[in-house]
Amino acid sequence: MRDSVSMKFAIPKLRSSACIACTALVLAGCSTLGGKSEMECMERAMYFESHRSSRDGLIAVGSVVMNRVESSQFPDTVCGVVGQKGQFASGVLSRPMSERDLPKVREAARAVLGGERHPLIGNAMFFHNAQRRFSYGNMHYVLVTGGNAFYEKRRKNLVTQPVPPPPIEELTGR
Repeated sequence: MRDSVSMKFAIPKLRSSACIACTALVLAGCSTLGGKSEMECMERAMYFESHRSSRDGLIAVGSVVMNRVESSQFPDTVCGVVGQKGQFASGVLSRPMSERDLPKVREAARAVLGGERHPLIGNAMFFHNAQRRFSYGNMHYVLVTGGNAFYEKRRKNLVTQPVPPPPIEELTGR
């Protein structure tokens, strides 16, 4: 009888300890995807998708990642989104990054995770290399920056920008 009583109370205690440990991991920014933090996953997405670009391009990539996190169609964490097979650059979570480019990338990742969004991204959840062209009728382009063309998927009759606009760098001289 004593064993059943102690077992009855041990489980809630164990659950409580587990909850405290999980909360500590979340607050520390840890994820369950290879032990990478949300910050590192965001940095890696920005680095491998737009690392040679301007801050504008980095913020645009980060904005798409966050749009996906907020969508019910994708995982609800940065690492879950970035780690989805076939969605981002091959090896995005495992390839080495050059320390030379990291300060710019790290600052942009911190800004996006802190709430900054590219003002022209809107609800876009997709992008591709700006030099590629696709003939799908559901791609509504919102921005070209940092070497990428960003778009929303829409019903064909709602697409008003079926081709990528000129790169923002050309329009602003940045």
